[in-house]
Amino acid sequence: MKRLIVTAITALCATVVLSSCSSPTTPPAPPTPSGPRATSAQPVTVTEEEINAAQQAWCDALVEIGRRYEAGEDYRAFAEQVLTDAYDYDDGQVFFKPTLTWGDQTFRKTKAGALAYFVGGDENFPNDKGFALKPWVAVRYDNGSRGAEGVQIHGNIGITMGNVYLTDKAGNEIFVDKTFVFRKTDDGKVRLIVHNSSLPYNP
Repeated sequence: MKRLIVTAITALCATVVLSSCSSPTTPPAPPTPSGPRATSAQPVTVTEEEINAAQQAWCDALVEIGRRYEAGEDYRAFAEQVLTDAYDYDDGQVFFKPTLTWGDQTFRKTKAGALAYFVGGDENFPNDKGFALKPWVAVRYDNGSRGAEGVQIHGNIGITMGNVYLTDKAGNEIFVDKTFVFRKTDDGKVRLIVHNSSLPYNP
């Protein structure tokens, strides 16, 4: 009987020792995330087609501001909406250097400064008479005239270089040199972040 008890105790101790030496239980792997947060955000990119569409919309808006002005409609409210839709003032920063500015108001970084340029009526910008109130009856653009390549794409940034052609009611057409930089924002809209235009140099 004693031998049986000793044998049982020995076996029990061996079990305890082996149990204490075994590898610890591996914790379960964390669950694989699911749902919207599990999907990596796709980088926002802009296409040349989107940039061209944004430029055409800008040209059309310039004509529409003048049409509303001539028709006695609320052209100022429409111009404000154009600045919201076409420029990145609300969520970013815009460098605005239009054609007919000079002195300490040549370069503008505020929405108010851009609105004053297009429609005038702001005592803080007394030299602005309203470029869009000419009015222009037709506006078109090109990117890199005379065979030069005038579009660059860098992810969500698009850069264009070329000319804008503007026709008044008398049928006179002028053109300006322009460099526009667009950014495709998180809401999928393509908006201007740099507007630089000037009259061509004529030596």
